[in-house]
Amino acid sequence: MYALLLAVIYLAFISLGLPDSLLGAGWPVMHEYFGVSLSSAGIVSMLISGGTIVSSLASERITKKLGTKYVTLLSVALTSAALFGFSISTGFFMICLWAIPYGLGAGSIDAALNNYVALHYNSRHMSWLHCFWGVGTIISPYVMSCALTYSNWQTGYKSVAGIQLCIAVVLLATLRLWRINEGENISEIAVGKVNITERKSDNDCANDRESGNIAESTDSDDRILGLSGAVKIKGVPDMLTGFMCYCSAESTCMLWTASYLIKMRGVRAEKAAAFASLFFIGMTVGRFLAGFIATRLGDRNMIRLGACIMAVGIVLIAITALPEMAVLGGFVIIGLGCAPIYPSIIHSTPSNFGAENSQAIIGIQMASAYVGSTLAPPIFGLLSSVVGMWIMPAYITLFAVVMIVMLERTFNITKS
Repeated sequence: MYALLLAVIYLAFISLGLPDSLLGAGWPVMHEYFGVSLSSAGIVSMLISGGTIVSSLASERITKKLGTKYVTLLSVALTSAALFGFSISTGFFMICLWAIPYGLGAGSIDAALNNYVALHYNSRHMSWLHCFWGVGTIISPYVMSCALTYSNWQTGYKSVAGIQLCIAVVLLATLRLWRINEGENISEIAVGKVNITERKSDNDCANDRESGNIAESTDSDDRILGLSGAVKIKGVPDMLTGFMCYCSAESTCMLWTASYLIKMRGVRAEKAAAFASLFFIGMTVGRFLAGFIATRLGDRNMIRLGACIMAVGIVLIAITALPEMAVLGGFVIIGLGCAPIYPSIIHSTPSNFGAENSQAIIGIQMASAYVGSTLAPPIFGLLSSVVGMWIMPAYITLFAVVMIVMLERTFNITKS
């Protein structure tokens, strides 16, 4: 039953990834349809991320009230409706309106499921969970590429909305699976057989989770830490800043890879939509592979390894004299580097800051992540319209450097 529940959670994370890469793949054509500038994608992305920030900050209260299973089901259904709304939009203002429920559907599920897996499974499962998010992000560009080749971008959105709806039906049919963890509470995690707040090593915490010594639910704890309480914990502000910078770099690649290939390499729109998935392929493969070494290396070393690999990929896309295949490979390598960073940050949260605080802090992490996702892509869109698309490698590098500095500070403060 535990394995089947984990499979359902993996499926839910595929649904979380499906919409994330769709806008970037379709926007080179969509902006012409709506008669707006290429940089207007930043406005849509900002609205989506804004909705996600709101639902992420509210996730602690929502999850405690409804439970993880209902938050997951309702979020997937809401996202499906929003994607269908995109497909029937006839004006840019309609896209902007549908972007709001689009974002609201993502924040709570992201925080709830990340916290659930961080508490109940070891680091390999966190890597594989986000690997399945990557599966969703890979599927969408190919769906959009086929839609642009044989039909139109609206068909791409309708197809992904249909996939989301099917996943929602599966989640509805498997709600009873979540009962295996009901009736436990956060106090059992904090003071039970294993005290995760003692900032144990990554391997020790992983072994405890793997052996089932940590209680399996936090939904029944009524204490609300909130934003003001969370940021007073030492190391939390540094971690939030580092996480925000990581997601700024990631979201810039997600949204602007296709446009970069078109502007800098002259790739056709439908081909660029498919090539945009290269970044996600690298990330997905990287997270699958990371699952085999994450427990052994620990979260801190996985973050360092990812940052080094990212640097190699950024160099490849920055050198314009290199052939097209090298640039395409560079986006794959950037994705490989990004792969372990997000899940390692999330997985380290309970051991860094305490299991009793993890739901609140992970919700705020999601909000900080989407602050980066909200601001970084539109800022890059404006910057590239003035300076040129060539500045993308330098832009990503800036965020990567700040990210690693702040995350190193976090681990030093928490001594995890």
